[in-house]
Parts: sequence; C-alpha cells; structure tokens
Amino acid sequence: MVLILKRTYFPDGTNSKLEYEGKLICNAIELPWKKNETKVSCIPEGKYFIRKRYSNKFKWHLEVMNVENRKFILIHPANNALAELNGCIAPVTQFSGPGLGIMSRKAFYKLKDMAYKALDREEEVRLIVKSDFQ
Repeated sequence: MVLILKRTYFPDGTNSKLEYEGKLICNAIELPWKKNETKVSCIPEGKYFIRKRYSNKFKWHLEVMNVENRKFILIHPANNALAELNGCIAPVTQFSGPGLGIMSRKAFYKLKDMAYKALDREEEVRLIVKSDFQ
C-alpha cells in the first residue's frame, strides 16, 4: 500500500491531501516547515514506511519510520497543529485554516483501519510526502 501526502505549506502550518490509488482518504495537518527542527517542524519530503504503534496516550496509532534526525513521528488525531503536534501528522476531515482542521478522530480511524488491514495482510505500508506543486 502506497499512501501519497500532497502538501501545501503556510507560515502557520502545513495542509495536505492524503491519497491512496489517486483517491482522497482524508486531509491532514502538520506543523510548518522549519528545516526539520525537532518538535517545531513537519518532517522532510521523502519516502517512509509506516508501522503500527501503541502508547498509553494515543492507544493504537501509526508511526512514520526512519525520519532523518527524528523519532516518534506519529500519525494521530489532532485539530490544531501548533497546539497539539510535535512533528507528527494529524488526519482531519476538513481544514479550518493553515494547520487547523476538524473531526480529526473520524479521519484518523478511516486511515488507521485501511493501514492496519494492509499491515495485517503483511503488506508494506509506505508514505510518500511531497509538495502539491511537484
């Protein structure tokens, strides 16, 4: 399974469309691009693998693996990138501004269900992050 995250960058946050086989799964919000600085920047554009992860805070969620100079880049629910994210990706149903969205849990569960089904079939789940203008 290959997921494509197509980003649009803004000074206060990053808004993206998350697609699978050319179809929109959900939108996503992230922190603004600040040269991959820990806890204040979205991750660099590139290709990554995704795996299942469990924590007491987020329960079962997704982790983006092998991000250069970063660790624990998660995909979890959040509606405000600046207030709730430390470099992670938050699926949202609809944007409400740069780095802002609504109904994140609904979008997150849709994405998580798709990814977990693929992982349960022992498929790789890859994430390609790129600018919407490429």
